[in-house]
Amino acid sequence: MSVKINNSYGTVEITSDVIATVVGGAATEVFGIVGMASRHQVRDGISEILNRENYSRGVIVRQENDEVIIDVYIITQYGIKISEVSKNVQERVSYQLKSTFNLEPKSVNVFVQSVRVPAE
Repeated sequence: MSVKINNSYGTVEITSDVIATVVGGAATEVFGIVGMASRHQVRDGISEILNRENYSRGVIVRQENDEVIIDVYIITQYGIKISEVSKNVQERVSYQLKSTFNLEPKSVNVFVQSVRVPAE
């Protein structure tokens, strides 16, 4: 699937993998995020932290009626307020999409798949 952006010069198609990589990079920059999680917990393993090459497995990009909806699956750090981290992810992802692609998502949904407890 790709997102189509029409402007006065023509049409630009951006694949969902490219958007997912940008979204994953933006999300992992937020304080309190350990990493991206797979959206398929049972198949891929719940504790797997995705590296940069696999961000598209932790992000779903959907287009409905010319609007983009982003689902982000994350792993947070123990002891951090999850609601604040999620809000920061939403703001950071929206900002990054706007500045990179001039694309404003209808919504950015954050799913916390796991909380990573530091080993002592």
